[in-house]
Amino acid sequence: MKIISTATLTISLVLVTNSCKISNQMEAPVAAKKPKELSIHGDIRIDNYYWLKEREDPEVIAYLEAENSYRESLTKGTESFQKYLFDEIVSRIKQTDESVPYKDNGYYYYVRYEEGKEYPIYCRKKESLKAEEEVMADVNEMAEGYVYYQVAGMSISPDNRYAAIGIDTVSRRKYTIHIKDLKTGAMLSDAIPLTTGVASWANDSKTLFYTQKDDVTLRSRAIYRHTMGTETADDVMVFEEKDETFNTYVFNSKSKKYIIIGSSSTLTNEYRVLTADVPEGEFSVIQPRVRGLEYNISHFGDHFYIITNLDAINFRLMKTPVDRTEKQHWKEVIGHREDVFLEQIEIFKDYLVVEERKEGLNNLRVIRWDNGAEHYINMGEEVYTAGISINTDFDSKLLRYSYSSLTTPNSTFDYHLDTREKTLLKQQEVIGDFNPDNYEAKRLYAKTEDGKKIPMSIVYRKGLELSGENPTLLYGYGSYGHTIDPRFNSSRLSLLDRGFVFALAHIRGSQIYGRRWYEDGKLLKKTNTFTDFNDCAEHLIQENYTNPENLFALGGSAGGLLMGAVINLQPELYKGVIAAVPFVDVVTTMLDEDVPLTTSEYDEWGNPNQEEYYHYMLSYSPYDQVEAKDYPNLLVTTGLHDSQVQYWEPAKWVAKLRDMKTDDNLLLLYCNMETGHGGASGRFERYKETAMEYAFILKLSGIKK
Repeated sequence: MKIISTATLTISLVLVTNSCKISNQMEAPVAAKKPKELSIHGDIRIDNYYWLKEREDPEVIAYLEAENSYRESLTKGTESFQKYLFDEIVSRIKQTDESVPYKDNGYYYYVRYEEGKEYPIYCRKKESLKAEEEVMADVNEMAEGYVYYQVAGMSISPDNRYAAIGIDTVSRRKYTIHIKDLKTGAMLSDAIPLTTGVASWANDSKTLFYTQKDDVTLRSRAIYRHTMGTETADDVMVFEEKDETFNTYVFNSKSKKYIIIGSSSTLTNEYRVLTADVPEGEFSVIQPRVRGLEYNISHFGDHFYIITNLDAINFRLMKTPVDRTEKQHWKEVIGHREDVFLEQIEIFKDYLVVEERKEGLNNLRVIRWDNGAEHYINMGEEVYTAGISINTDFDSKLLRYSYSSLTTPNSTFDYHLDTREKTLLKQQEVIGDFNPDNYEAKRLYAKTEDGKKIPMSIVYRKGLELSGENPTLLYGYGSYGHTIDPRFNSSRLSLLDRGFVFALAHIRGSQIYGRRWYEDGKLLKKTNTFTDFNDCAEHLIQENYTNPENLFALGGSAGGLLMGAVINLQPELYKGVIAAVPFVDVVTTMLDEDVPLTTSEYDEWGNPNQEEYYHYMLSYSPYDQVEAKDYPNLLVTTGLHDSQVQYWEPAKWVAKLRDMKTDDNLLLLYCNMETGHGGASGRFERYKETAMEYAFILKLSGIKK
């Protein structure tokens, strides 16, 4: 962590004296109040910390560094514990490791890691796993000299000679695409800036399509065509997404026959296709956008297969001829079911595999094309997650899928669609004395005032006594329809082995029970996600798993909004809360169309330019609802270069809490001055923040080793 800079010494510009001595090492920094009047719909808000938005202002940097120094001062006694936890977490990870290879277009592709190195090495072998290894990209070498380095979108040309590689060295998710000649090992002169990092090749192996971002809002706004060896200035824009509530992207169909452009908002999709053999041709629309119509497409043979919510809230599967693609031509393949949510499909020559969700669990359903015979793959556990993995070959009889649970490390299987035989290809190796039989996982259900049953996936070490005294960490997210499934996490063992219960709250706003569960936790029903989470906390207390002096909560990004809202509602439930990169200044951010992601998320949160949404969002916005009352111990994290939740949201929130809260509990802000939303880029480096978070709650729970 940086020492306070010269700029920080001008502390009178940034801080006022804190009359309350919080630590004998250092006083808490207090941000200067510079009132900013914000007015809309006849309502006036005064934002004293609006000035913290000025990223380049030395006063802002000084304040962030002062907060970092304060946190370091108050956690100095846990430094050795943090290092111990970091070493413990990393010691469980197999350092020399590699992924399960998959075959595509004559090559086996895989990623491997070498002991002591932070970054992956992308490799392939031609035709046989016994062939000589080709190193496509050693990110350890590429990252030398950089504090942050992230590779995305390793896209291989159809002739197998070139790799398009997206690289971000700032952590703003502005990727520059470079092209490498895999035959000579040389990087070509092509460098395409300000992209998502992902490129799609045409079948001529010299033309590629990519998505350009807006430099300010970071919205994926246009698709361009680039020809290798030409200047980026000569690239041709083939599609511009003019609706600011939409993002656009480009990809290849599994069949390799089409280049596909997608446009998506929260509620609506639209797709365009182009034959990959004719890269300079015109894209044709599958089905023009209709507000509220969601669909996605897969190509097989003479048809497009379409998962859609057309007259089907939980989605159904349709198909349509490739030359008649509008919705009046769609024919049903799998109908809508009220109790089953259709998530995705994988198409093989003889089989259709459907990933669906029923009663909160993933199921993989196998259907023969010729006679409709079907069966489900037996997973064998009460609480788990499973999903379709990489399957590039239409003719294969093997389905590759992933499997994990709260007690079973991440696993990759091949499943023979004819014989129904499972083959475990790889299970994450946990170094040390880990034994899954030492842990127990189950489902609990918390009741809400409106009669809903909120599922929780929980795990703990066997032998746990329901004494009401167990330290417990409750995790939640609950937005965008994103379901946090119960997966294995080896770092979590550092809590479980010290007596912690870990609970995952499947609150409304996710889709664990289908689309209605999501709809019931967004827009003007958003507060259901907050009360659901607190209901889960109360259930854990009522069932004697824990008590308010031993209950901790964790959430990040939109889950950080959740953390801010739940402690505004019922701060007495929690001993400590970790809010990671939290989206807490909801109204001000959603009123600023220059802030990344704002316009594309109106259908998730609401548009506060409309008065009804403004007042509703204001009623739960954590920053706006801070009050003069006691709050739990708080650790808030952010990154200076965060492209999704700007650093100033958590910084402003901490400043306001420090000014208004009436307790003497810890309030700590950690701002990583080098990274963004995802934290550190290295394989092991990221666990330093995990160790810091664990040390925070372990110390509060009285566990010191």
